[in-house]
Amino acid sequence: MIRRQGIDVLAVDRMARAVRRSGPGFLGRAFTPAEVAYCAGRPERLAGRWVAKEAVIKCFDRTPICFPRRSIEVLPAETGAPVVRLLDGDSGGAAIQVSITHQAGIAIASAWLELPEPDERPLPPPPDVRLPDRPADGHKGTFGTVVVVAGSRGFTGAAHLCSTACLRAGAGLARLLVAEDVYPILAVKSTEVMATPVPADVPGAIGVAALDEVSAHLRAATAGLLGPGLGRAPATWRLVRELVASIDRPLVLDADALNALAETPERLAGLGPTRVLTPHPGEMARLVGRPTREVQAARREVAARSAAEWGAVVVLKGARTVVAGPDGRLSEDPHEVPALATGGTGDVLSGVIAGLLAQGSDPYTAAVTGVYLHAEAGRRVQARLGTAGLLASELLPEVPLAMRALRS
Repeated sequence: MIRRQGIDVLAVDRMARAVRRSGPGFLGRAFTPAEVAYCAGRPERLAGRWVAKEAVIKCFDRTPICFPRRSIEVLPAETGAPVVRLLDGDSGGAAIQVSITHQAGIAIASAWLELPEPDERPLPPPPDVRLPDRPADGHKGTFGTVVVVAGSRGFTGAAHLCSTACLRAGAGLARLLVAEDVYPILAVKSTEVMATPVPADVPGAIGVAALDEVSAHLRAATAGLLGPGLGRAPATWRLVRELVASIDRPLVLDADALNALAETPERLAGLGPTRVLTPHPGEMARLVGRPTREVQAARREVAARSAAEWGAVVVLKGARTVVAGPDGRLSEDPHEVPALATGGTGDVLSGVIAGLLAQGSDPYTAAVTGVYLHAEAGRRVQARLGTAGLLASELLPEVPLAMRALRS
């Protein structure tokens, strides 16, 4: 964070002489119409605006931003305190406060500036990025429950990352359903998430034996997330296909849930607008039956065509992630964050999207917003660590900070 202070002084009689000598021409060059109207020709008010502007200009010295005097407006708030507005330019997220005093015919102003460093400034979000409301009287029930079906022996980390990301994105509750024999691991690791054991079909993995229990939990939830780390047992994939076909709640489908659908492509048609698929290029290639290089060569077209054919929201991950809606909407995220190219970051993304769904975002908005928040969190970590070495778990505490920056 860049912090600066500027101070300026001016004799009021010098301002009076300038107004007498140059008149309206001088006022028009130095002040905005609103300032001229407020000051009504009074030299002490004009002198106060002048020194406040000069103090602000001094604050911006040695920063990448420059505002000319007439693009800085200083007017009183309802309380009478002076308020600075920066006009006709990119303020870079600057926060400025000023004070103006008069003593013995002298106008004195002090200005304080806080300006984010260039790598601290979030990239401009796509038009469809929108965070859910957070009413002051809300409680955990207000912000929804996500039921996560994830994890298996050897892949408990994926279950932890995606379920915790639901909460970091603002969901009120997250319940993680895992096989009985890996439940002790997740019960210790996931203290905020409600880890819940369900019957295992094969060692360390759930399947159709848990269908009734998993279905009941999903029907009681606001949104669901299927796939991260589930494994590739045939019984697990049958469970996924049954859930996708029978559960009417919004569902995020990631990782092994996508692999299960790729094995039965006829089930992709008509998935419905409450389904959000989050494939990386390799998974997308399996879903559409084309080589990965062809998917990468036509990312926007492949995502848009698939969303239309499947009737679902498609998130084609990678640098400048593409989100396509079944209604033809398309969004391309501005981020290119090589630090995110590491295992587990996609699990975090699926959890962020599910957490936004639980709070009432429609699937397309949740996907576009989740992609932006995830990439912005990654960019923030990359600014500190560099382009290599990021751990997926380091994204989790950054997601709320990215949301705070977006809200402000």
